[in-house]
Amino acid sequence: MSSIKSLPLDQFLTTLAAKQPTPGGGAAAAVGAAIGNAAASMAAAYTTRKKDAESGAKEKAVALQSAMDVTEFLQAADDDAEAYADLQRTWKESVPEDEKAKIEARALAIPTNLVETCHKNILSIHGFLPHCNTNITSDAKVGIHTLAGAARAAYQTVLVNSPPEEEKMRLQALLKEIRDVEDELL
Repeated sequence: MSSIKSLPLDQFLTTLAAKQPTPGGGAAAAVGAAIGNAAASMAAAYTTRKKDAESGAKEKAVALQSAMDVTEFLQAADDDAEAYADLQRTWKESVPEDEKAKIEARALAIPTNLVETCHKNILSIHGFLPHCNTNITSDAKVGIHTLAGAARAAYQTVLVNSPPEEEKMRLQALLKEIRDVEDELL
């Protein structure tokens, strides 16, 4: 399969919907997160007017834009698909235990990192909202809600990789903080 980040959206969706193991839920979560970052970045781009520069909001907008990297999430989509393919290989082939442990750890690390990054970005966008161009705050909020959905989706991918109980609890705490931010906006 081609790199997810180079696929047109319609082709990615067709590939995701197909009866094949990858891309799957982890890649879907990562692409959703990229969309959330893009929406928030657009809201920040509209907060760079002259009056935003005078109030200090432009500086915050530029900082948010630089933090909303969509390429890291698109790379995570590709990484997730690759990690799952490697994991499948361990079910079909004899793989040395140390290599199998590394493959399993990577399959868990990718969605875990996705949850953490979504959480971090949601908090950044939330902190930016008071400075956002009031005509476009809804798009910043779309970024928050889209990232929140991506975080919850990535958590489901974490769960299929059998994380330790303390890791599940840590990630659940991040998801609760995300939910608190969303509840404040609703």
